[in-house]
Amino acid sequence: MRLQNKLGAAIFAAALLGASPVAAQKSADTLRITMRDALPNVDPYYNNLRTGVVMHHQAWDGLVYRNPETFKNEPLLATEWKMPDTTTIDFTLRPGVKFHDGSPFTADDVVYTFNLVSDPAAKVSTPANYNWIEKVEKTGELSVRVKLKRPTPAALEYFAMVGPIYPKAYREKVGAEGYAKAPIGTGPYKITKVEPGVSIDFERFEDYWAGSPKGKPAIKKLAVRFVPDATTEMTELLANRADWIWNLNPDQFENINKLPHIMAVRKESMRVGYLSLDAAGRTGADNPITKLKVRQAIWHAIDRQAMADKLVTGGSRVPAAPCFPTQFGCNGEAATLYDYNPAKAKQLLSEAGYPDGFDLEVASYVLPQWGSAVQNYLIAVGIRAKLNQLQTAALIQRAKAGELRAYIGSWGSYSINDVSAFMPNFLDGGADDYARDPDVQKWLIEGGSSNDTEVRNKAYSAAIQRVTQQAYFAPLHTYVTTYGYSKQLDFTPYSDELPRFYLAKWK
Repeated sequence: MRLQNKLGAAIFAAALLGASPVAAQKSADTLRITMRDALPNVDPYYNNLRTGVVMHHQAWDGLVYRNPETFKNEPLLATEWKMPDTTTIDFTLRPGVKFHDGSPFTADDVVYTFNLVSDPAAKVSTPANYNWIEKVEKTGELSVRVKLKRPTPAALEYFAMVGPIYPKAYREKVGAEGYAKAPIGTGPYKITKVEPGVSIDFERFEDYWAGSPKGKPAIKKLAVRFVPDATTEMTELLANRADWIWNLNPDQFENINKLPHIMAVRKESMRVGYLSLDAAGRTGADNPITKLKVRQAIWHAIDRQAMADKLVTGGSRVPAAPCFPTQFGCNGEAATLYDYNPAKAKQLLSEAGYPDGFDLEVASYVLPQWGSAVQNYLIAVGIRAKLNQLQTAALIQRAKAGELRAYIGSWGSYSINDVSAFMPNFLDGGADDYARDPDVQKWLIEGGSSNDTEVRNKAYSAAIQRVTQQAYFAPLHTYVTTYGYSKQLDFTPYSDELPRFYLAKWK
């Protein structure tokens, strides 16, 4: 840690001495964006990384637009919608919209998209985002009817945040693999080149439809480059090879703001850092994590408030429940609370049959300093934790395969302000569920399939109570996203953790 801090100080000192005043690619009208979470597949339905969500909102449109200031749903590719009953939504579609290849947007594209991604055979990355859709029918050249399997109160939010529309004819022609290599949508930017895991190039779509709440981009090109770690990302920004980065180490916030050509800002997001524990024993019957007292000991061992205050900073909070506090149904009062109590943790480990602790691999893709903090807290109570720092995609692959006894990650709920976008992803019996509790699964279905707020709150509260009593899943802290970017760039961060580069402009 000390070596890393000295290295960072040396880099910043060099930047102070040698920084060029021409920091951005304003003259080339190209915004150079550097990110760590590389996309192996840019198709929005076949990745569940925040990076993928960011890319898709630049190049694709959905039926609905969520205003980032008010969080209200507004028309986008749909001009209006009606609900004749609790399981039906009728959308009227916008005329005159073109895909990036010049083909017209029609009802056929909407029907094709949602019938495809809601089919389990499609194997999309996050099935819970679409498995509530029964079918979509064409009711006219510019109108569709969506039938739901059950009442889904957050349906419009899902359509806004995770419902980009495929071009039916083009995707059928090139296939899923061809589409991932050369995707097209109807969004304000078109993708001109994809190198999976390496880079994505965008260019302003000159035929983007007039009157969109996204507006026509002021900046002509976006050049997104992926790098392996936070140090490389920061080096690119300091060396004037990047104009924008995010999720940088909060320790660097003040140093960045001392530099003449770049700046840093903070914004709390809906993302929650978490520790997932293999309570169900997916990794083997000899797993100590299957014992309740061991899981409770882990919760007591970690000083989550100190992590929020001293590592994340910027107003980070510790959620009581496994969800983001503002999400509908995220009832912290139903949660069992675990204070920081190393002595209690050691006692519980002894009672569980591990007075001398045990060995534990803890995988992580978050900032190394944050993973090291969890590791050190566990070591302090006798759990010999070995931190395994992985790339995000690699960790997610291992997690879904049921190979990890404990791992640190983060979840942004696709910025959907409803518990149905958080808890089911980890606790509904799917590939990410390390609890496998049938009662929790039942309550989550009840909470997500009623329009009665009392019924929903009761079901979600029951799920939160069980999950926290059994210490299945530990929320660590909320994220406060730290952005670093050129002072020549006019950029606004929003609380939904979705950078809208189509709204950015050069000063």
